[in-house]
Amino acid sequence: MNTMLRKSVLGVAGLAFAGGLAAGPLHATSTTTASPVEAKPVAVVQADKPDSGKLIPHGVQGQQSRIALNDEQTANAKAIIAATKKAGLPERAAVISIATSLQESKLENLGHLGDANDHDSLGLFQQRPSSGWGTPEQITDPEYSTTAFLKGLRQVDGWQDMPLTEAAQTVQVSAYPDAYAQWEQQAADLVAQYWNS
Repeated sequence: MNTMLRKSVLGVAGLAFAGGLAAGPLHATSTTTASPVEAKPVAVVQADKPDSGKLIPHGVQGQQSRIALNDEQTANAKAIIAATKKAGLPERAAVISIATSLQESKLENLGHLGDANDHDSLGLFQQRPSSGWGTPEQITDPEYSTTAFLKGLRQVDGWQDMPLTEAAQTVQVSAYPDAYAQWEQQAADLVAQYWNS
């Protein structure tokens, strides 16, 4: 190995010393000593999780609810996040969407529930074909239903600055307008977990 290349390789490996090269352990007779390297803490920044200030800018309102999610519910949460990103909307829109779906269907893509059905409500957001949300097939498609919800959300002036329950209620026009707030923390946790996955 030529001398210049060897110095470069050893220098990169941290083995070069002033006045010469040490390719192995120093002999006891050597007058050259290496000064210890001071270890400095390294700040670790997780760029893979959205800022909680973006997810819950107003803090949660009221007592929070939480449910354990099965694989289908988790897949639906991920579908809502994917549709939100595809629509070019920020993480906050996904939080509002997931909280709305948690309230309306517990993140289950519900078909017609017979006598237990609220009119003709279907899907993740309990949207109604008779109210112009789309066909039953469209409304039970997670991407379509999320996109339809987000279209309604975009039409709400200042939705980004509203408390979650107010923004959701403006789109959904529910008989229980304050019920959406209880799902904000779980929705934010889901967005934080899956936004960049």
